[in-house]
Amino acid sequence: MAAAAAASLHPSTALTPKTLSLRSQSRHAFLGAFPKNLFFDQSPIRGRRKAATCPVVASATSNDVESGRFYLNFTGFPFPLGPFLNRRTIRTEAVKGCIWLFEQEQALGFSSVSTNIRMTVIKLKSGGLWVHAPIAPTKECIELLKELNSPVEYIVLPTFAYEHKIFVGPFSRKFPRAQVWVAPRQWSWPINLPLEFFGIFRSKALNDEDTSTPWADEIEQKVLSSPEVGIGPYVEVAFYHRPTRTLLVTDAVIFVPRQPPACISKESLLDSAKNGLAVKILSKGKEVPDEPVVDNKINRQKGWERMVLQILFLGPSNLLEPTASFAQMSQKLIVSPIVKTLVFSKVPEKVRDWVDRIARDWPFRRIIPAHFAAPINASRSDFLAAFAFLDDLLDDRYITRPSLSLLFTSIMGRAASYFPPDDMKTLSSLDEFLVSVGAVKKTVSGRKQ
Repeated sequence: MAAAAAASLHPSTALTPKTLSLRSQSRHAFLGAFPKNLFFDQSPIRGRRKAATCPVVASATSNDVESGRFYLNFTGFPFPLGPFLNRRTIRTEAVKGCIWLFEQEQALGFSSVSTNIRMTVIKLKSGGLWVHAPIAPTKECIELLKELNSPVEYIVLPTFAYEHKIFVGPFSRKFPRAQVWVAPRQWSWPINLPLEFFGIFRSKALNDEDTSTPWADEIEQKVLSSPEVGIGPYVEVAFYHRPTRTLLVTDAVIFVPRQPPACISKESLLDSAKNGLAVKILSKGKEVPDEPVVDNKINRQKGWERMVLQILFLGPSNLLEPTASFAQMSQKLIVSPIVKTLVFSKVPEKVRDWVDRIARDWPFRRIIPAHFAAPINASRSDFLAAFAFLDDLLDDRYITRPSLSLLFTSIMGRAASYFPPDDMKTLSSLDEFLVSVGAVKKTVSGRKQ
């Protein structure tokens, strides 16, 4: 979610992004070696709601792995997205024979902050594939997709955010017969460039509750299209796969796993574990040891915890000892603090309407976001609980629950949405500054204050 944080800040799409997938049979020594077999293991935490585990299906083998993962990626100012040279792809099976997850590492610029970015692939009754939020089309990624032995029929861009948008053009060129569908009201900053500039041609718009899409008898959709909360609107399309009762979102909710996703390299984790400038600034005057970081489970975990807190809060209160804050933010379904503060709190009416329609119409039992853990075992009441903060921003007349039985959800949601106050200080100050200079708007019940 590294760029999702940037997306919430508005600007959120790239200025002159360009991605190139270079195929080469030669070995690139600077890319390093990778293990022959890759494993994804999320051990459930007893007694707490947890992300569903997924068995590993496959990954590329040693002879081809370096060239298969090579991908030269250039994106625009001010948020370049790494890794810039290679991206490992890991494929897991979320629902047997029907839904697969493809994940790559996503880094924010030249920093040590990374998370995973996810493409979800659904096999339709027609036998074709429906691709949600495509990732970098490396040779490894495309080979893993082709191993499903089904044609790609539809490629879907469910958001305006450039971390997903930049891959749609290169990915669609790998499957020229596939139809491309995009979320409405696409925009870019500081120049509002057409989709064709991003390599997206002959695309169709995703409309709210559209029953005319070619997948409408299997997959439904609801569009969140907000007023401009800053330079542009926030747009996200949620999907419901009826046969498997699965909800797909992009950045609306997340579930931070205790352990780092397998696609994040150990090098990135260890870089984050180093006591660099950010750690020293946020150490609250404590002595910061300047010592080498050895490769072990403790340091990899510390690196992951630091990454998560920086992604969620931008400037957490204490990176030197991140475990306490990380524990409060992990292993539960939440709205990211940065999205909550800089976006959803600005347009609570629009968000509440979207959330309530999703909970009213779709009896899902799992959620697949585009970042962090997935699939998440979660119900409509869990989803509503993550958005309970909206109740504090709206008048009583806007609070409409699908049933009285969900009153308990609101109470539990306030606890689930609790964010450590010290960690929120930087984000709150940034919000106040952006409002004061007019970069974002302050709204109450959908009205500018």
